[in-house]
Amino acid sequence: MHTAIRTMATGTLVFACFLISCSDSGAPKEGTPAYYWSAAKETFAASDYVKTVEHLEKLTANENEFTTRARPWLLIMTSGITRGYMDLAESFDAGARANKTNPTPFRRTTNAYRAEANRSALSFVQAFDQFVKSKDDQIPVALPFPTGGAAPVSQLSKAAAGTMLLPAELEPAAKRAIERGVLLAACAAAGAPDDPAKTQELLKPGTLQVPRAAFMTAMANTLFEESKLYGPRQIDNPERVKIFCTRALEALKNVPETKQTKELSSKITKSLKST
Repeated sequence: MHTAIRTMATGTLVFACFLISCSDSGAPKEGTPAYYWSAAKETFAASDYVKTVEHLEKLTANENEFTTRARPWLLIMTSGITRGYMDLAESFDAGARANKTNPTPFRRTTNAYRAEANRSALSFVQAFDQFVKSKDDQIPVALPFPTGGAAPVSQLSKAAAGTMLLPAELEPAAKRAIERGVLLAACAAAGAPDDPAKTQELLKPGTLQVPRAAFMTAMANTLFEESKLYGPRQIDNPERVKIFCTRALEALKNVPETKQTKELSSKITKSLKST
């Protein structure tokens, strides 16, 4: 199902050619942190999220001048992609229950999307483990405002009702679901959950500084939501539920208690007890 993201890559080849043609005109040298940072921004603009993640992973593999900005961006990308695939899987899972005469294609599609969600969720946890080693009070959110819309993808309502999507419908629907996931992940990280208009304003200066407590709360909530992927009605992996929920509680440890964090901590603790 990586095809769903690959279809976003229309401008990537053009970008690669551009980099080559500009190699003698002051462009960043290939393989340098500046090159990967520039490439991440260009592939993100082209909605090639697979490549964007690859470039950000290069930047976060070791300390450099872009690492502090790349790590939060990588968390947003991997969590957003995970959310997109989880939404896709949920819609086709509902479709399997609705279409009692021929549920098999829905189940097959559900399993494929859950496998992609699992891969991205594990990448998110790995990125999170890197991120928490830093102790910065302000977290830079430096990605450009994402494309896509916050409204639910209309084609997925059709799938959830038991009508299988044609290939010509499925790929655009998957692309929009992933773009929506990244957009909503950016909103949450920026401190404006489910509010793209406010997030766009916040990201206009280029690099938004988010208080660590607010960012960690958003990451704890993301970890908890992703833990549901491993519940008994989905992948059914109790150990991974524990991994995600334990990290979520750890993320909240040094966050001042608020009504929001208290309620979130209670939900996470309840999930751990029932696992």
